[in-house]
Amino acid sequence: MLAPKLGSSLIQHSFRRFSSSSKLNINMAPKKVCIVGSGNWGSAIARLVGFNAERLPGRFEKNVSMWVFEEEVDGRKLTEIINTDHENVKYLPGRTLPKNIIAIPDIAEAAADADFLIFVLPHQFIKRACAPLIGKLKPGATGLSLVKGFAILPGGGIKLISDLISEEMGIPVSVLMGANLANEVADEKFCETTIGARDSEVGSDLKLLFQTENFRVTVVSDTQTVEICGALKNIVACAAGFCDGLKMGDNTKAATIRLGLKEMMKYGDTFYPGGNASTYFESCGVADLITTCYGGRNRRVSEAFVTRKKSIVDLETEMLNGQKLQGPETAAEVNYVLAAKGLEAEFPLFTAVHKICIGELQPEKLLDSLKNHPAHH
Repeated sequence: MLAPKLGSSLIQHSFRRFSSSSKLNINMAPKKVCIVGSGNWGSAIARLVGFNAERLPGRFEKNVSMWVFEEEVDGRKLTEIINTDHENVKYLPGRTLPKNIIAIPDIAEAAADADFLIFVLPHQFIKRACAPLIGKLKPGATGLSLVKGFAILPGGGIKLISDLISEEMGIPVSVLMGANLANEVADEKFCETTIGARDSEVGSDLKLLFQTENFRVTVVSDTQTVEICGALKNIVACAAGFCDGLKMGDNTKAATIRLGLKEMMKYGDTFYPGGNASTYFESCGVADLITTCYGGRNRRVSEAFVTRKKSIVDLETEMLNGQKLQGPETAAEVNYVLAAKGLEAEFPLFTAVHKICIGELQPEKLLDSLKNHPAHH
């Protein structure tokens, strides 16, 4: 169970902090939280959020609603299973969800009167899934995106998911990204994460909502850099997977990760200037990049792409149990922007990954993008 492992010292510290704050209004109503999404990562996060919501009754409402895309598992509705057995048997089997996590199949009902909306679903589904919420959110509501990827603009090009949600929903949106493989978070293995929040009070609330003894949170104001790290690292993870599939060795994989980080930073400087370079050394940056290049689904499927000679689409269906692969699609989205601006040669690793994923380049040619990288000139 989660509760015994999470020490009381964190909660006591939280109460002391608020009781001594001049800004605290003791009559302030507790905030209602809604989790929009219930896959592997969403369910892992629900364990943290459910625990903290119950333990901090002065700050958050006890019950946390979680929107679940309804599907049947062994003849039972998934929402019924979650609300009765307190387990997401399809996407997070074997781990108990807190009893105050309430699964709701109607997204508008789940989000009704929510003060915090935590968006955690594949970026391909954001617009369609959230359409019923437009104009129906509580005044003053704020969002938090855990979604890694970019939104594709109808006329071509990309935008940050947080910007898409903010524009569609009419609410401010912070972001959470980090070295957080979902199953390890669910198993309460120690890790760190990064929250990007422009509003410091919102950042403080979100830190309370997520932080536990084994899930440590750093809050920064550089939201754009936090978010682009969460998207771009999946491209690098594909390159790492190709290295593994080709048995290139640890030195080559390390070079791939380093050059990938260089391209991530260059992309940020080029398209989102003004960010803080130190953000790349938070959990959202180098730590997330490392864990994804060694343990994530993008690496795993990319390795199989080389060894099993099947398409990315077929491997996604076979290996991910309904989850979506983000690296190849993000590589395509980024390549569209780079090609339009004549910048492909300045981002050879990103470009090679895209071309390998769509069959224009053999995986073995990845080495050429590394050997001739601008970082060596």
